[in-house]
Amino acid sequence: MNPIGGEAMPLVLAAAGGGDLGPAMQRFVLQMAVILLAARLGGRLTERWLRLPAVVGELVAGILIGPYLLGGWSVPGLGPLFPLPAEGFPITPELYAIATLASLLLLFLAGLETDIDLFLRFSGAGSLVGLGGLVLSMAAGIGTALVFGLADHALDPAALFLGVVCCAASVGIPARVLAERRRTDSPEGVTILTGAVISDVFGVVLLAVVIAVARAGEGGEPVPWLRLGGMALRAVVIWVACTVIGVVSGRRIGRALKALGSLDVAASVALGLALLLAGAIESVGLAMILGAYLLGFSLSRTDMVHEIRRPLRGAAQVLVPVFFCVMGMLIDPAVLWGVVGAGLVFTAVSLAAKVVGCGLPAWFRGFNLRGALRIGMGMSPRGEVALIAAGIGLSSGVAGPEVFGMAVGMALLTVVIAPPVLARLLDGGSGLRRGVAAHEPTAEIALDLPSADLAEFLLGRVQRIFRDEEFFVHALSDTPPVFQIRKDDMVFTLELSEARIRLTCPKRFEHIARMMVLEELLSLKDLAEAAAQLRDPAALGGRLVDRLF
Repeated sequence: MNPIGGEAMPLVLAAAGGGDLGPAMQRFVLQMAVILLAARLGGRLTERWLRLPAVVGELVAGILIGPYLLGGWSVPGLGPLFPLPAEGFPITPELYAIATLASLLLLFLAGLETDIDLFLRFSGAGSLVGLGGLVLSMAAGIGTALVFGLADHALDPAALFLGVVCCAASVGIPARVLAERRRTDSPEGVTILTGAVISDVFGVVLLAVVIAVARAGEGGEPVPWLRLGGMALRAVVIWVACTVIGVVSGRRIGRALKALGSLDVAASVALGLALLLAGAIESVGLAMILGAYLLGFSLSRTDMVHEIRRPLRGAAQVLVPVFFCVMGMLIDPAVLWGVVGAGLVFTAVSLAAKVVGCGLPAWFRGFNLRGALRIGMGMSPRGEVALIAAGIGLSSGVAGPEVFGMAVGMALLTVVIAPPVLARLLDGGSGLRRGVAAHEPTAEIALDLPSADLAEFLLGRVQRIFRDEEFFVHALSDTPPVFQIRKDDMVFTLELSEARIRLTCPKRFEHIARMMVLEELLSLKDLAEAAAQLRDPAALGGRLVDRLF
């Protein structure tokens, strides 16, 4: 007997009042299979053959299999796999729910990957860069909507929505380019990432206000601007309060997660808390994605951040491509083609708004022209947050199909255009016009050993002694081997290069790092003396071989 499968399942559901859900579940499973295959194959082909981010292929795959193209074709015995409803939302609530869950997971992981110390250190330049891009981008989006007749006035929800989508900035896409060029911790790199976080946070707050404007204006009633102004202020206050509370209590939450005694359980509980905060944030009028990001941001200071992130990456690799693919399924190619001219103009204007709006404040903060262009172009890709905002706008009725298509098309084109230009700009010299302190003082402990084998052996021993002292050791790279070692607010970097081991740490923790390494070197000396007492290692090996025969 199989109590949860076969013919028993429909009978159980029918007895519970749910009806025969067998055919509906069959369709849902087939839909998810097609979405997963299309998203991963489309993303892989785009990365491998076109050298573009996987998100481009995942979006295009969603357009192809969506209800407006292949998904609307009839399959023998099943009908259209993704049938287009006569009116309303183009996909089922189940698929949109999966995409929403994926967006929350994506923002939670983005929060975990935010370096709060760098964020705070560069918050001045990053805030100016983020706010400069925010103002010009908002104006660019509203202006485009007015010029092409998509909105009646500047405060029309459609115009405000295009402005909000234009404000978004991707954290993951420039971070990948910066990592490939080894410029993540450069003044430009940290300013880009800090500015992108600020742009996204304020963009999400603005999105909540735009949705409130749209709902308040339904039925032709006048929009209560005084009340909406208070709502916007409340949204900012809630965001600031949650951020401060998160930064202060993040390590306490981390210690509570460690007390669970299982890293897998801790990761699951952390994600559950992120979803809980997302729901709470939604209940006070803000977008759910802000709550998920805030909890990840709070936990990014804990020493077990990598251990929380590692188990969730597998789920993200499955769900996040589904999100981008589902966003592509919402696009009607016929409508998109009808606004192609407006979409191209919107893309050009949005690029210019970020380059000027972010580059000009950077220039005033001590960057030269090259550095300002790097920052402006690094802030230009819209990516994941813009797509999440676009989906929320469409589902809430703020954006119609034309506006939604323009928003997604702009995000897609900026992802294609900006990264190669940023990579070329990073190949030049310094981007600073005058000195900028990028880091707190650091110390380096370097050990040059007689052979690469001995260096590799000692590397493992050093990792072990740190683990014995309850540090978390996380591999950042395999070739060459690079590890991050964390405990509370102590963060060390351990590297192996041929026969050299290098340990880098903040100057204030140098004494701890030196004592740990010295202890291991003394242990290695005792091990070497014990090995020297082997009178005839070859004879010992010979006896081992003799035992085989």
